[in-house]
Amino acid sequence: MKRFFALMFALGLTFSMVAPALAAIDVYDFKNPAQEKQFQELTETLRCPKCQNNSIADSNATLAEDMRMKTFELLKEGKTNQQVIDYMIARYGNFVTYDPAVTASTMILWAGPIGFIVIGFSILVYRSRKKTELSKDEPLDDVESERLQGLLAEMAQQDTEATNNQTKVNK
Repeated sequence: MKRFFALMFALGLTFSMVAPALAAIDVYDFKNPAQEKQFQELTETLRCPKCQNNSIADSNATLAEDMRMKTFELLKEGKTNQQVIDYMIARYGNFVTYDPAVTASTMILWAGPIGFIVIGFSILVYRSRKKTELSKDEPLDDVESERLQGLLAEMAQQDTEATNNQTKVNK
C-alpha cells in the first residue's frame, strides 16, 4: 500500500511539473499549413511594443500574446498580411514594424544615416584638401629666408646660454 501511494505521489508530482510547460505553448487551429506559415511569418515580422527588440513570436509578454491572438483571428477572417500589419500599426503605431513606412515622423530614421554619411564624406574631403595645401613645398622668398635665419640663430644662442647656465649650476 505504501508503494502504491509513493507511486501516485511521484506521478502527481511529475504531472504537476509538466502542466505549466504545456500551458505556455500557444496552440492555434489553422485551416491549412499555408495559413500557419503565414501566421509564423507575420509574428516574426511584427515587433512587440513592450519588449525592446523581440518579435511577437519570441516575446512572452502578455501584450505579445494578445497580438498573436489578434493576428490569428484576423487571418482566420481571411485578412491579408498587409491588412494585418495595417491593423497593428493603427493600433500600436509604427514601432510594431521593423521596417517603418516613410512618413514625416519617420523621416529622420531614413534620412539620418544618409546625412551622417554625407557629412562624414564632406569632412574627409575638406581635411584631405587642407592637408594637400599644407604639404606643398613652396620656396621661401628673401624676406622669409632672412627671418628664418634670424630665428634659428636666436634659438641657437638661447640653447648655448641655457647649456652654459646648466653647467655652472652643476659645478
